[in-house]
Amino acid sequence: MIRIKNAEQIEGIRKSCALLSRLFDHLRPMVQPGASLYDMDKAAEAFIVAHGGVPAFLGYEGFPATLCLSVNDEVIHGIPGHRRLAEGDIMGVDTGINLGGYFSDAAVTWAAGRVSPEAENLMRVTRECLDRAIAAIKPGARIHDISRAVFSHATAHGYGVVRTYCGHGVGLEAHEDPQIPNYVSAGPNPRLVPGMVIAVEPMINAGRSDVRELDDDWTVVTMDGSLSAHYEHSVLVTDTGCEVLTSWKF
Repeated sequence: MIRIKNAEQIEGIRKSCALLSRLFDHLRPMVQPGASLYDMDKAAEAFIVAHGGVPAFLGYEGFPATLCLSVNDEVIHGIPGHRRLAEGDIMGVDTGINLGGYFSDAAVTWAAGRVSPEAENLMRVTRECLDRAIAAIKPGARIHDISRAVFSHATAHGYGVVRTYCGHGVGLEAHEDPQIPNYVSAGPNPRLVPGMVIAVEPMINAGRSDVRELDDDWTVVTMDGSLSAHYEHSVLVTDTGCEVLTSWKF
């Protein structure tokens, strides 16, 4: 069931998204060569709790951390451990906040130091996929309009589009209907209406689209070992178009 949010709920979600945006500002300077993923995760948890929130991912279906930190060929759901970033790594940072019962969700891929032209181009194109997806969001449009915007741009650059995982509704729970795939699937294709809040999240691989899950039952990696990038915003459908509720710096 797709939940249409009322004005009070939208304001609560907007506040949760604003706090999440502040968290990303807090985390960005930490993404440097030599940085500990474990330390970053604990810093995020402390920030959320200090500002009256609850980490939305911590404990969700058993996930053991506040942040999903996915490095290089890791697509999503990377578990922060005692690994340290190396010069040239790229890392997807995905997280959400429960603020008084209202949920936010966003992701960004950041570089540790100077990265290869291959990595820089992948990150740029994936950001462009998200921009194009957001541009497709307006009342009367359909979910497949978002999917098509992502898929056509990524494949035009020769990249693989992850099909196993997708975007989703958000706001009153961490994950809600509808599902928002990054390719035009045979699944449901509902129209967008004002009051819907959706998390749009292109997951794009430098190589093939195929992925697999590691033995930790969480971390998803590219099947061919190629780099992957991931960007996500929580977006409100408005009467005239949409409002991007989350933000992060490149």
